[in-house]
Amino acid sequence: MTEAKAPIVRFAPSPNGHLHLGHALSAILNAQAAETGHGRFLIRIDDLDQGRARPEFEQAIFEDLSWLGLHWDPEVRRESHHLAEYGAALQRLTDMGLVRRSVASRREIAEAAAAAQEAGAPWRRDPDGGWHVPPDEAFLPAATIAERVAENRPATLRLRMVDALARLDEPLVFHETGLGPDGETGRIEADPAIWGDIVLGRSDAPGSYHLAVVVDDAVQSITEVIRGRDLFHSTAIHRLLQALLGLPVPTYRHHRLILGEDGRKLSKSCGATSLRELRAGGTTPDDVRRLVGLTIDAN
Repeated sequence: MTEAKAPIVRFAPSPNGHLHLGHALSAILNAQAAETGHGRFLIRIDDLDQGRARPEFEQAIFEDLSWLGLHWDPEVRRESHHLAEYGAALQRLTDMGLVRRSVASRREIAEAAAAAQEAGAPWRRDPDGGWHVPPDEAFLPAATIAERVAENRPATLRLRMVDALARLDEPLVFHETGLGPDGETGRIEADPAIWGDIVLGRSDAPGSYHLAVVVDDAVQSITEVIRGRDLFHSTAIHRLLQALLGLPVPTYRHHRLILGEDGRKLSKSCGATSLRELRAGGTTPDDVRRLVGLTIDAN
């Protein structure tokens, strides 16, 4: 019988605000998985967005996790220190003919989609609600596209989804040990096409969340990805990039979300009460575990 490998899991917050109860649940579940399996619990700082990342928020992340009683490997991976690795992965995809320059702005894409819908022509959205971007971007005047290309303006770099899928020899699958939004579990067949031509980076800044996360998981030998159910559909993108780049495939466990009074998931942008505010108000780490629905060990 093959001995089961000790798990290597990670918690990867962005230092653009303070942690809330949703983060606490994810961090605790990852820490528990590492402790139970005598494995490793890693912290990864998702600071690719340098415009919003703040040192004080990163420090607060460590303080909050320590207050919760969690222990992690001392070596912390900061994504902003590994742009060359993401750039190398992006270049591999480029050399495969799978990357295109997108010169349309978000506003132009949204306006084109709105106009098409008003005219009765449906325009696809991805699972996060973003608009698909047609490969030819013909909603822009040809002269505008030519001008922007000639001026070599910074452009969004997108995966040619149709071409990428054509390179696959077999269906993309992953093993889900949790539950997807519709109760999906076990062997899941992924469908990256629902995302359209995803963003991989910019011509002046290689690396998007999707590209960075698969590179990081491979470099850190992550065996199980434990994260919120809101990222379930993103696994299809990650499986595609893993297949294209020849990267190992972890198992996935998507956990329930912590919802606010309005029924929406907690988020920094919506002003969710932070762990720091709860602590200042007298909440204890055990209280946090109860608030996120975890059983407290009386021993």
